[in-house]
Amino acid sequence: MSSQRLKLAVLCCFGAAALAGCSSQEAAAPTRFYVELARSASAPSSGRLLVFAEPAAKAEAAHKDGTVSEVDADPLAPSAVSVAGRDVSRIEPGHAVDLDADMAAFPVAFSQLPPGDYYVQAVLDTHHSYNYSGRGAGDVLSTVIRMHLPASNTPVLTLSQVLPTEDAWQLPPSAPQATRDALPQARQHTTDLDFVSPVLSAFWGRPIHMRGFVLTPPGYDPKGRDTYPVVYQTHGFGGGLHHFAGGIANTWLAMSKGDMPPMIWVYLDESSATGTHEFADSVNNGPWGQALTEELIPSLESGYRMDATASGRFLNGHSSGGWATLWLQTRYPKVFGGTWSTSPDPSDFHDFVGVDLYAANANVYRKSDGSAYPLVRDKGKVLASLEEFARQERVLGSYGGQMASFDWVFSPRGEDGQPQPMFDRDTGKVDPAVVTYWRDHYDIAQRLRTNWPALKPDLDGKIHLIVGTADTFYLDGAAHRLKATLDDLHAQSDVRFLPGKTHFDLYASGGDRTALLKQIAWEMYGVARPQSALKPRVAAP
Repeated sequence: MSSQRLKLAVLCCFGAAALAGCSSQEAAAPTRFYVELARSASAPSSGRLLVFAEPAAKAEAAHKDGTVSEVDADPLAPSAVSVAGRDVSRIEPGHAVDLDADMAAFPVAFSQLPPGDYYVQAVLDTHHSYNYSGRGAGDVLSTVIRMHLPASNTPVLTLSQVLPTEDAWQLPPSAPQATRDALPQARQHTTDLDFVSPVLSAFWGRPIHMRGFVLTPPGYDPKGRDTYPVVYQTHGFGGGLHHFAGGIANTWLAMSKGDMPPMIWVYLDESSATGTHEFADSVNNGPWGQALTEELIPSLESGYRMDATASGRFLNGHSSGGWATLWLQTRYPKVFGGTWSTSPDPSDFHDFVGVDLYAANANVYRKSDGSAYPLVRDKGKVLASLEEFARQERVLGSYGGQMASFDWVFSPRGEDGQPQPMFDRDTGKVDPAVVTYWRDHYDIAQRLRTNWPALKPDLDGKIHLIVGTADTFYLDGAAHRLKATLDDLHAQSDVRFLPGKTHFDLYASGGDRTALLKQIAWEMYGVARPQSALKPRVAAP
């Protein structure tokens, strides 16, 4: 799970009225926009059309020079921006479509916004990926316009700017100089991974690529006799090929300095059009776990000097990647020698970010006393509820968001060919039949309780889970339940709760933002090479 697409809102009313506006005999006239594709566009376009509006005073205060060049959701101030959306099947250059900003809007219908000046911007999400990664390559944007809402006339927004293709090796501005300096050399020791999976291609009826990067350590000789332990690492929700560069540079730098042991790192992209597939074997996304363990890993081991034994293969991932690696270890215990899963998505559905999905009349929006289930917190302050997040996700698009992604991974397929939703997006009511399917197939704690005698010989001692006690998305709750299950089974396990750590600072210690990863790497190496004289230079944080 990631905070990238979260936006907090103040709802003026509940139920369907939060999307369509509060109904009354004196309701304001609907707020509409005409959005045209610039005549200079080279071709027609399509996608999810979104219009964002931010109060002018707040927008100008956030910029020192008062210039507002973009209107987008801010995860740290999620109530600041409103959004309305609709699907557009085709729009020709020079032509316009009508967007009713009351039909699908968050947090409220635009006609219910306080009258005043706003900065407004339109975005055509051509890949339907806004729910996952926000605006990106190929999306078409309008310029930002300052206007009064409600407007006396229908405003016209012109889509004129096409966002360019991103460089996967472009580091964010916040990257330390040491990371920037290490990147060129790290790239020389990194190869692109692009593997067409036969089993996934058969499932989808078209070529399906498994992508990522392979980083080899200093001194690696492809023709040598030495083999190296391998770490299979994947990202969290919102991640992808464009989010690995910093990690690759930092890992290369640490290995070259002796701060991490020499290992091969395989960075796996688990993003898809439906969200993160999490390397689960799913009736909706396809057999990703099978493709990894039976196709990709053997292919890699035939081409690299990899330790092709269970004790030489390890897993590491954070957030949704934490769930993916925890799942892979418990589903394929003979393949991997251990997972170090950090802040994983819920591993016990008795605590699905605070909600007991198995409770009678379970509802993911409201507790039995009517209060809202929180979803995002920071320093003890609740920033967003689960209901607000789910409602906003639906405005941004019908798939690709975090909640829809869970359905695509965990749910049975409905008669319409789509995954059955675990809960009703209008009411929050949980579907017990769908939850039963979730339990029987993807509740990791349930899987352990049911199958431990068979799993124990290959799994005991291989589960390492690390989470902060102040996790931003309340994921420490499910981790406590998983630990209790492991303890009840008398399993050997390593579950750590780091005091005060959140979802985003878990790996940092002192001035080192990758301290925990270094520690994890040495723990892995100790399993793979217990007799090695190589040891960490400093004590674990």
